[in-house]
Formats: sequence, structure tokens, C-alpha cells
Amino acid sequence: MKGNILIIDDNKSVLTALELLLQLEFNEVHTLKNPNALLSTLQQSQIDVILLDMNFKAGINTGNEGLYWLKRILETDASISVVMITAHGDVELAVRAVKEGAFDFILKPWDNNKLIATLHAALKLRASNKENLSLREKNKNLKQQINKPGQIIIGESIAMKKVLDLIKKVAATDANILITGENGTGKEIIAQEIHRLSNRNNEIMVSVDMGAISETLFESELFGHEKGSFTDAKESRAGKLETANKGSLFLDEIGNLSLSLQAKILAALQNRSITRLGANIPTSIDIRLISATNKDLDQMITDGFFREDLLYRINAITIEIPPLRDRQNDVLLLADFYLNSYANKYNKSKLSLSAQAKRKLLDYNWPGNVRELQHSIERAVILASEKELSANDFNFKCGNNTLKSNNGKLTIEEMEKQLILDSIEKENGNMSAVAQNLGVTRQTLYNKLKKYKL
Repeated sequence: MKGNILIIDDNKSVLTALELLLQLEFNEVHTLKNPNALLSTLQQSQIDVILLDMNFKAGINTGNEGLYWLKRILETDASISVVMITAHGDVELAVRAVKEGAFDFILKPWDNNKLIATLHAALKLRASNKENLSLREKNKNLKQQINKPGQIIIGESIAMKKVLDLIKKVAATDANILITGENGTGKEIIAQEIHRLSNRNNEIMVSVDMGAISETLFESELFGHEKGSFTDAKESRAGKLETANKGSLFLDEIGNLSLSLQAKILAALQNRSITRLGANIPTSIDIRLISATNKDLDQMITDGFFREDLLYRINAITIEIPPLRDRQNDVLLLADFYLNSYANKYNKSKLSLSAQAKRKLLDYNWPGNVRELQHSIERAVILASEKELSANDFNFKCGNNTLKSNNGKLTIEEMEKQLILDSIEKENGNMSAVAQNLGVTRQTLYNKLKKYKL
């Protein structure tokens, strides 16, 4: 492991002796008699280790010059290993230099073997520092990639302006936030915006769909596990809470948790620590919690299905997202946004909505909210044969919850989709109950949701 060393000493004979000694130990040996050229040398050459004298002016032995240049070096590149060298045996001064960032110190006259061993150790530290800097940079870039801006929040209605004003007020705090609203209103987008505006936006936001985690995998997914803690634990893995440390944790569909799982989440939030499966030592966590649900948690508490103490933990601030039917001014704004997005995605020429199509969009009740509008626009763009979309390009549920196709008849797929939509509405988004009502497994249900883009 051979790096590059820079030796700075005002004694020419010392420089010559050290250069001869170290030329086989390092790839390059640079020498300076005057430290004034130190910073320019660092800019021009890749230096890993610096051997720095503590005194340069004749008759001055305070060591202040060495301490000054030590500080300047570390300001330029904190990963460089600096070894101080002094002829005066001032151990107290040398210890001060170490406290201020030097790797070690050597006394003149030096022992060659000890000097070489010290410089090799300094070189190893430099390599380790560079690797840590590289990992931190990669981690920073990864976080930036993960935290890329998601879907923007579109809305000029009074209802949405109130929501956006509230987000701006609470985002900079570390208060736990509960986002409520119907399915499809964009609760996760709101959570992303809160994280983006928070003081934790340089860290990641970890999203967890609580309704999609089975009870058997809950602890492993949320708290992590050690290698060998259960049959398939072939390697140690951090859980979602540990991964979100210093950042934000978004727990979607928190109302779907069983009481036993609610107790485990509550304990982690109260203790601000988690213990991996198979581990004995708890790990501290520092997270900003954002939760979301489409359920009435107060009613669930009354019915005995949700813990009151957990609700107090998660809802220091509650943000209720209005349904699309209460955001009439936003319907056409959203429609135009998705129209342009999908026209670009599917390489369609400039598309527009006819007056009749706009009227139809405004008259519809949007039970599936923004998500339904998005999927309706995407479908219309895919099937569009004209540059102007007409009212006939959009097919919605009527007031009696029947879905009409162009010829007034239902296909099998349309009927299946309608059954799923009706059951979701009936069960207020409880996917376990929906699957049970339809006589299918949860996985089959999620496959259908993906198929029909619900």
C-alpha cells in the first residue's frame, strides 16, 4: 500500500535524510522547506500523508506555526493524515496537535523503524478516510436519487390551499403527522411533500404499506433481523424503522394493523429504539413519523379496533385531504396535467379536451378521487384516435354504481372490476375484508388491483 507523502521541514539535511529513507516506502516523496507553498502543493498533487515540522522560524519554538498549518491542511482535506515532527521533545504540545486533528507525532532524532511504522499506519487511516468519504458521497447520491421529486401537488381550490398552507406550517417541525382521506386522494404525495419541506430532506423517506405486511413478517420487515434468527435469515438485515433513521417513516394504511401489531409499533415509538429479531441489544432510532389512513380511527377506538394511546402518538397534527368531489376547481387542472403527461409518455401528438368532455369530467362524482381521474385520462389517451378527446372517450360509474360501456353492455372484466370497486367502497378500503367478500386471497386481490390499475 504505497501512497504519496509530503515532508515539510526548514532543515535541508532533515529533508534529504527523510527523502532517502522513505523513497522506497511511498510512490512519491515531495519535500518543502517553506510551508507557504503547502496549499498550492496540495492542489497540484495527490497527497496522502504529511510529515509536518512544528517550528520553522529560527529561535521560535512555540509550535504555533505547526498548529496553524495543521489547521489549514485539515480545512483543505480532512482525510489527509498528518504526522507532526519536533526536535524539542515537547510532548504536551504534540498531544495538543493530536487533539486538534494530527494522526500522531514523532520526536527528533527519530527511530527509522518507528517512523516508518507510524507513517504506514497514517497511510492506512488515509485510505480508510477516503473510502468513508466515497461511501458517504455514494450514500448522499443514493438519497438524492431516492428523494427525487415525485408527483407534484396540483390544486387551486380553497380546500387544497388550506391543506398546502398547513403542510408548510408543520413540515419544518418534527411533529408526528396523521394524513386522513379517502382512497385515491394522494396521501402518499402529501407525505412526500412534508418530507421534502422538512429539515430531514437530505435523508430518505421510507414508505411502508401496513396493509400489505403479513403478521408473520411484520417484526422482520419493521425491526430487522440478525443472521440465523429464523430459518430463512441467511444474512442480517436492517428493518424499515432502522433504515429510516434520521429521515422520515411513512406508515400507509395504519388503520389496517391488528391490535397486537399496534402494540409493537407503539413500543418502538415510545422507546425510540428497536431490537432486531435474534439480537439482544436495542438500536436507537430518530425518525419523523408520518402516518395515513382512510379509516375513522376515532370510531375504531370506540369499537375496540384501534389503540387510543397509539393515536395520540401518531397524530400531533392531522391533515385531512379533501375528496376530489369537493375540489371542483382542480378537476380540469388535474385533467390537463395528466393529459399532457400521458400524451408525452405514449408519444401522442398534442391532445386536448372537448367542451363536452370537460363538462362530463366536472359532472362526475369521482368516488375513486384523483387516482381514478388519472387512470381515466391514461385510458382515454391510450385509446385516443383524435387530437381532441370527446365525452365518449370517458366511461364512468353512474349514480346507481353501474359501469357503462359504449354499447351499454358490460364485459366480464368490467363486471369484475366493478365488483372490486364496490367491495372496496363498502369495506372502506380494508383489503382483507374485500378479499374475504370476493372469495379470493389477498395476493390475488392485489394482482387484480394491479391489473385494473385501481
